[in-house]
Amino acid sequence: MTGLAVIGGLDRLVARIPGLARAGLAALVLCGLILAMVFERAAILRDGATIRLATVPVDPRDLFRGDYVVLNYEISTINLTRIGAATDLKRDEAIHVGVRAGTSGQAEVMRVVRASQPREPGLIWIAGKAGPVLNCFRGFVGTACSEGEKVLRVRYGLESYFVPQGEGRAIETTASSRVEVLAAVSVGGASAIKSLLIDGKPVYDEPPY
Repeated sequence: MTGLAVIGGLDRLVARIPGLARAGLAALVLCGLILAMVFERAAILRDGATIRLATVPVDPRDLFRGDYVVLNYEISTINLTRIGAATDLKRDEAIHVGVRAGTSGQAEVMRVVRASQPREPGLIWIAGKAGPVLNCFRGFVGTACSEGEKVLRVRYGLESYFVPQGEGRAIETTASSRVEVLAAVSVGGASAIKSLLIDGKPVYDEPPY
C-alpha cells in the first residue's frame, strides 16, 4: 500500500468519527502535551544542577515588560577566540555551552561545542542556539574582547521570566548589575529558571509545577 493510500485511509477513518468526539480527542492530545511539558520542567527544576547567572543590561534598559522580565546574561556573549572554540557556527545551530562557577560563584564559560560533539566532563553543559558570530571592535559591548577576535551571541531559552502581574516594581527599579538568576540544568542540557535574585536575595521562586 502506498503512502498516499495510507493517508487516504486515515482521512476516511477520521471522517467517520463524530465531530464532538474528534474535538474531545484533540483536547486530550493537547492536554497530554501540556502535562508532558509541565512534568519535564518539574524534573529539570527538581533534579538539575543549579548555576548562578549574572545578568547584564538589555536594550532597552528597562527590564520589566508588563508581566514578564526580559533577561540578558554574561554567558549570552562569548569570546570564541579566547576559549579556542570553533568560529564557523551557523545562526540557529544547536550548541552546548560548558560552564563552571567562577571565583564569584557565577557561571563562567569554558567551552562551546556543537550539539553533535562530545562534551568534556567536569563542566555543566547548557543547550543553546547560536546567534551571530561577530568581529570584535573598539567599544564592543557585551564581553571583553580585542579587535580581530570572534564573539558569539547565544540564546538559552532563559531570556524571559513571567512574574505575577503588578508585582514587578522591585525589578522595574533595579539595575541589571544587582539581578541574578538561579537556573537548573538537566544532564541533557535543558535549562529552566528556579529563582530571580536581587542583591543575592530571592524575590521570585519558580513553583515545582
